[in-house]
Amino acid sequence: MTTVHDPKRKRALVLRLKRVEGQLRGVQNLIETGADCEKVAQQLTAARKALDKSFYAMVGCIIAQGDLPPDDIADMLARFS
Repeated sequence: MTTVHDPKRKRALVLRLKRVEGQLRGVQNLIETGADCEKVAQQLTAARKALDKSFYAMVGCIIAQGDLPPDDIADMLARFS
């Protein structure tokens, strides 16, 4: 099983996810305060893109570690993308 061993990669991924978490809290706040639907949608889109970047950073980690053959990585991308 592939894990995040490199401390720099681990730290970067955790920080990225914390930013996503903050964005989602912001979206919740917008909804609770009755913000315009378009503003909520805009912030959800930003959070989704940030989460996608986290996913691709993790895929990059898997590729860098070299634990999986390219076909398995392609299958994983097809399954989770």
